[in-house]
Order: sequence, then structure tokens, then C-alpha cells
Amino acid sequence: MHKQIIDEADLLETLSFIAPLPAPLQHRVNQEAITENFSRKHLLLRPGEISRRLYFIRNGFLRAFFLDENGKECTTWFMGKGDLMISVYSFFTQKPAHEYIEVLQECKLQSISWQQLNAYYADFPQGNLLGRIVTQKYYIMSEERAIFLRTQTPILRYEKLLEQHPDIQQQTSQHNIASYLGISRETLSRIKRKKLKMCHQTQKAQNPSFILK
Repeated sequence: MHKQIIDEADLLETLSFIAPLPAPLQHRVNQEAITENFSRKHLLLRPGEISRRLYFIRNGFLRAFFLDENGKECTTWFMGKGDLMISVYSFFTQKPAHEYIEVLQECKLQSISWQQLNAYYADFPQGNLLGRIVTQKYYIMSEERAIFLRTQTPILRYEKLLEQHPDIQQQTSQHNIASYLGISRETLSRIKRKKLKMCHQTQKAQNPSFILK
């Protein structure tokens, strides 16, 4: 039981790291946040629905994706333990979403509603600051991803993804990883084989026992 608590991220701790929160605001969040468990493949949001809740991932792994004009899945976000997960456009505009939010691994989520968040903005100056920082964060992430896809090679995209999510091979399918990187599964397989070969060559060069006499 103690291990389970340690292994889960804490909402208030994460929010306080973004911006210091006064005790009354912490109490409100504690009282109003809803904690729910969701199973793998559950859809938290579908296109046409309005994103009405801001989710905090205590444990688990999720993605956001949309379908292009040919019905092909295009993954836009991966989020894991300690992250906030929303449909950015839909949540902040309260207009219908264009994307899905899918649970990739069984997860425990805490959430607050759009109305509750706006009440924090109205009642606490620190709540307003927190909201501004979170909005800026998502804007920057979106801009970085757009530049990243346009300017980086597939192998550099893959390496960056591994930096961000070291366990992603165990957390989701090769199909989802390829769709996030904007490449085919065949290209992803070639990249993985190339990296494995490079790793073996490095090990061989560093370990004299690999060298035949």
C-alpha cells in the first residue's frame, strides 16, 4: 500500500512546483478534485465533444490523436505520470474537440472542471498565474512539436521521444509511436535496427573481449 502511494504523482505537489499555492487554494483543489480509474483503450474525449475537465495523471499513460482526411490516425501527444492532459483548443475555448484522448495503460486520474478552474482564477491571484503558466507551457510544446516535425530527421525525432518517454516501447504500440513521429512502421523498424546495430558496435569497441585474437 505504501509503495503504491510513492509510485503515484501528487496533484498539489505538481501544481505547487509550477506556482506556489496558498493554503485556501490547496484546500479547494483537494476538496473538489475527482479521482477516477480508467482501463486501457478508454476514450476520455471524442471529436465533437467539449473538453470540460483538466486531467492530472497520477499514474498511467495516455495519448491524444486525430484522424486525417484518409482516416489515418495521427498521434499528437503522449502524456504520463505527473502530466496534465487536456484537449488544448477545446478546453480553453469550450468548443467541440477535433481529437480523441485515449488511455493507453490503466490509469488513475484526478480532474477538475473548466468552471472550477475559472473560479480559482477569480478567487485567487495565484490561480490566475498558474493558469497562465500552464497555457504558455502547452503553447510552447505545440510550437516545439511543429518545428520538430518540420526540421528534424526521423532518427532524431525518435531519439527525442525516447528522452521524453524512456519506457515508451512498453507503454504503447509501434503503430502509435510511428504515427507520433510522422513516419511509417517500416521506417520505424529500420531506425530501431540501425540504433541496435550502433549500440552493438559501441559495446564491441568499448569491451576488448569482443575483439577476436
